[in-house]
Amino acid sequence: MRGLRLAAPALVTVAVAGYFVLPIDGLGPRRPVLSWTLFVVALGLIAVLLLRQIRAVLTDRPHTRPGLVIPLLMCLSVLVFSGGYLALARHPGEFSGLRTRVDALYFTVVTLATVGYGDITPRGQTARVVVMLQIVYSFVFLTAAATALSRRLRALVGTRRTAAKDRDGKP
Repeated sequence: MRGLRLAAPALVTVAVAGYFVLPIDGLGPRRPVLSWTLFVVALGLIAVLLLRQIRAVLTDRPHTRPGLVIPLLMCLSVLVFSGGYLALARHPGEFSGLRTRVDALYFTVVTLATVGYGDITPRGQTARVVVMLQIVYSFVFLTAAATALSRRLRALVGTRRTAAKDRDGKP
């Protein structure tokens, strides 16, 4: 169990590090078809994998690891949106204030948290559509995944409490 607790943060760290070192600078206006294809396929794949994890939790499927997989998939969805925003910001007039990978990641997290400081703003129609897509995607997939994960954690805590009471001979 200790390995599982260490594996999720390690995988998330690797994913974030990958975001900062992968050569995504070539995406954007120079390769629009490739950029949009990667964006849509990545988000679709993450959504399917999240739905499988949610179903596994809801059906109490044994031998699943939602505590490992769901946080990683949630992180990946944030990174995919960040990469999409970075590529989109290379189009003139789409974003104001978004220039770096940190800016893109910051904007994605601020949008996910519904904070909206206003220092980075989508100006173009495409950028606004992608921001709306992130909001809907987050609301549907990430909220459902977080709910499923918390349900699984509550069930595990309840099982452990029951086992501890049985072991200690308490009713």
